[in-house]
Amino acid sequence: MLNANDLLKKALNGERLTPEEGLHLYTQGDPEAIMEAAHQVRLQKTEPGVVTYLVDRNINYTNVCTTDCQFCSFYRIPGHPEAYVITRRELGEKIEELLAWGGTRILMQGGHNPDLPIEWYEDLLRWLKATYPEIELDCFSPSEIENIAKLEGMTMEEVLERLHAAGLDGLPGGGAEILDDDVRKRISPKKTKTAEWLHAMRIAQRLGMVTSATMVIGFGETMQQRINSLTRLRELQDESLAAHGNGFTAFIMWTAQLSETNSMGRSRHRHKYGADYDEYLHTNAFARLYLDNFTNFQASWPTQGLEVARRALYAGANDFGSTMLEENVVSQAAAYTQREPRMSVYRLHEQIRLAGFEPAQRDSRYRIIRRFDRVMSKEELAPRPIPTRLAGLREPIPIAG
Repeated sequence: MLNANDLLKKALNGERLTPEEGLHLYTQGDPEAIMEAAHQVRLQKTEPGVVTYLVDRNINYTNVCTTDCQFCSFYRIPGHPEAYVITRRELGEKIEELLAWGGTRILMQGGHNPDLPIEWYEDLLRWLKATYPEIELDCFSPSEIENIAKLEGMTMEEVLERLHAAGLDGLPGGGAEILDDDVRKRISPKKTKTAEWLHAMRIAQRLGMVTSATMVIGFGETMQQRINSLTRLRELQDESLAAHGNGFTAFIMWTAQLSETNSMGRSRHRHKYGADYDEYLHTNAFARLYLDNFTNFQASWPTQGLEVARRALYAGANDFGSTMLEENVVSQAAAYTQREPRMSVYRLHEQIRLAGFEPAQRDSRYRIIRRFDRVMSKEELAPRPIPTRLAGLREPIPIAG
């Protein structure tokens, strides 16, 4: 007979939990004990006194989408008066502000825009690499890759190979939600299914790209379906690490952001959805124990707020995410970023030190760029003006939103 305390000891000893054991520990174990065990595993696997972070910016190149996810407040249908496709000047100005802050990455994502051919993405990536070669381009998501493939009559492998050749450095883990098709058919029936999401990541990892694994709870999914999702991530991690030593760099989870701005938040079944902060911390901690082949776990201050994010650093997380100088998606569903839309480097340091750790800036692959063994002043961490690289920029022919 399964015993939660025995399973907790097994996980602490570095032994793998089976899906059945994982479900039992997750549902029957003491959440506080699970969080303490997760923190101990985190201390074993990552530098104990340090919490890492990234200086980056989330940029949404288009809000046009045909997928109609029930939990999304960001998208606009083609032809909507608020639909847009970003210009290169707008994009360049955002990146130059990021560079002034010492940033190293953009996470660029959008909707499933039916009017953007693959050449548009290739031209944009080449221009970005030529203009801002020091910036890591972690862009799009498996569902966006699938959308491009369908529009072009190509395979996802062909799309990713072409985009990688044009300058794509990483494929973020957006759109995973819950990797269980019964859930996906209910909340986003037009979106990428589980096998396709995993396949896109498998290809990106084979190509040497940076990838992250994500999970969103609170869609009315069962505990078993959460285990199914985590198990599929763990299996792909095993596969990719064995095949080419390049798996997911990190696991990131958050709770569904539901409000009157999205159809799920307006649903008469609204009471069935959502997850609270305790459930977030419990699940994040359990994932640290269950995903035994992952090193880095990221706290999600943009969705959970600063206090819960600090608590997550004692529930398995070793990374505070990023400055996120811009965020437009969850903000529109009344997430924490609606109140604090960006985080300065100074404020991020403040939060990490408040939790009792030393901050260290990293890149997308979790390589340390800079350590901070003393408290830095606002002036020392303030942005530094840089010369613009946009003089003489000529925009390509615009594509209508």
